[in-house]
Amino acid sequence: MIGLITATLASGPARKALGLSLAALTIALFLLNLRRAGERAGRLAERLSISERTHEIQRKMLDAASRRPADRDALVERLRDGQF
Repeated sequence: MIGLITATLASGPARKALGLSLAALTIALFLLNLRRAGERAGRLAERLSISERTHEIQRKMLDAASRRPADRDALVERLRDGQF
């Protein structure tokens, strides 16, 4: 049995077919890996944009909190002056 397989693989056309099939398999696996890497890069880019948007909102909230009135009297004064 093993001798038959070895004899078959030793022939020219069988070796050529085996080499071509291995090359095709290698190329297919390479393309699948590229696709997966592209999907991963897309997810990371989306996560980065969401993170940047969240940080921008947080910066705006902190800026607004830093400009708020210190107490109720200051709030009333701002409302009377029309600065709110």
